[in-house]
Amino acid sequence: MQLICESTKMEDYLLELNVVDFSHSLIQEKADELFRPTQTEIEKAKIAYEFVRDDVSHSWDIQGERVTCKASDVLTFKEGICYAKSNLLAALLRSQGIPTGFCYQRLMLFDTPEKGYCIHALNAVYLNSINKWVRLDSRGNKTGVDAQFSIDEEKLAFPIQEEFDEKDYPIIYANPNHKTIRVLEENTNVLEMYKNRLPDGL
Repeated sequence: MQLICESTKMEDYLLELNVVDFSHSLIQEKADELFRPTQTEIEKAKIAYEFVRDDVSHSWDIQGERVTCKASDVLTFKEGICYAKSNLLAALLRSQGIPTGFCYQRLMLFDTPEKGYCIHALNAVYLNSINKWVRLDSRGNKTGVDAQFSIDEEKLAFPIQEEFDEKDYPIIYANPNHKTIRVLEENTNVLEMYKNRLPDGL
């Protein structure tokens, strides 16, 4: 799939946002822990991605109730759904001057269309050394989900099943979708939110 940038200005993919709060002391401390000046941008992207994928739990997988949204809160509590985890990955990479955007898929919420659909969030990272945007899904792996860092062939969490009306959106957004942020800000129990209130379209 040909990815399309929402903005022609690369600096838009480096901005600090309310939910991508990379100046927060906790984000800065984690960045200092993860990154070294000698690392390449590809190494930094892989390190940040694997940290968010593996060290921050997906709320549904652990059946936690806490809703996190801001990158600093996701880091504090080490949990969040894909919308929240994508905010943290963007914050870590933007703190290093690595352009990072937001991408979306429309997926079945569970295993059949009758159980509904949801919008799933992931990131796209621009790697200047190879002049390429690379999509990364930090949702978190589990049985049946094996997303990996790759600069060649995408290894995302979920293959799109077009026969079930799932969709892969090609746009790389500079800001997270407002529906995804609003649902996080308006809910207090992530399990109820996940089952009943996730947006099903952009």
